[in-house]
Amino acid sequence: MKITDFKTYVINTPLRNLIFVKVFTDEGLYGVGEATIEWKVNAAFGAFEDIRPHVVGKDPERIEWFFFDCFRKSYWHTDPCTLSAIAALETACVDITGKKYNMPAYQLFGGKVHDRIRIYVNGWCRDAKTPAEYAQKAKEAVEKGAKALKWDPFGSSYLTITHETLDHVVNTMAAVREAVGPKIGLLIEAHGRFNMHTALQIAKELAPFKPYFMEEPVLPDIPEDIVEFHKRSPVPVAAGERLFGKTMFRQLISKNGADYVQPDMLHCGGMNELKKIGIMAEVQNIQIAPHNPSGPVATAAYLHICSTMPNFEFLEMMNDVPYRNEISTEKLEIEDGCIIVPDTPGLGIDIIPEECEKYPMIVQSSGIFTVR
Repeated sequence: MKITDFKTYVINTPLRNLIFVKVFTDEGLYGVGEATIEWKVNAAFGAFEDIRPHVVGKDPERIEWFFFDCFRKSYWHTDPCTLSAIAALETACVDITGKKYNMPAYQLFGGKVHDRIRIYVNGWCRDAKTPAEYAQKAKEAVEKGAKALKWDPFGSSYLTITHETLDHVVNTMAAVREAVGPKIGLLIEAHGRFNMHTALQIAKELAPFKPYFMEEPVLPDIPEDIVEFHKRSPVPVAAGERLFGKTMFRQLISKNGADYVQPDMLHCGGMNELKKIGIMAEVQNIQIAPHNPSGPVATAAYLHICSTMPNFEFLEMMNDVPYRNEISTEKLEIEDGCIIVPDTPGLGIDIIPEECEKYPMIVQSSGIFTVR
């Protein structure tokens, strides 16, 4: 079997455009993948075309070789746009292979360890400003079945934080904790914005509310800082969404730089690369909680690969758009804060091109550091 062509699709959502790919073969089988990357859509499209000559003609069943050859020929090994394109195409190869042999994708990676994938919800508090508004939206999310909530409460703060803003953050955390009770996980996202002193100050203020973890508390550009923060932090630490591939994760993991590592499967190069990072973390007794602010195809792939990882902890789920089920055949079975891992062949999902075309790409900018 040989790959004959592939086609990309882009769909707008409030924070980022989703990027899907469909890979076609000479046997009539096709597979789907996703390459969503924050605010780099045009660069990702360029990356797809740059690697097209290395993709057409390949055997999609040689999944490990597919990644290795595309990665080797890309020259720039820490380019997230290229890695996201490779990841989408590799995921489509997994989908094709599973379909050919009539087996779910997780069987290609050693079989299931977990039948259910525990999730936490992101995007639940959009447009909230006051502690009372956050508390109300948190209650609504829990009433819909959420067992864990993540959000960034820091407004436009960068490097440092004012006393006024920190008081607002603490009051918001207190209101949310009171609204949802002690059994709901609260996860704090800092988006890698603070210096060491400020991040530690924030962690000490938030520790009484028992956050599940604080994510990217310091700038990711200096790996030594996250290691040092982890040593001194009174709350658990999560990091790694802006590290690309197993080589970049080696330093974080080998130095025990976090309680939870958060590789983004798309930016790391695909399902195989995520599995390898998970094994590296397992050796150090570190849990894995992948970054997934992406779309339905990425989520389907995560369900399969995460189910094979003994040290899997949490998967992020983005509350994005009401037309998510129009652009794909996603049918998530959610039970007690977990998604049941599907047993359908391949990834068990398809995209619907004519629906995708109804929501074309829009120019977006990062909303992370907007003024509250």
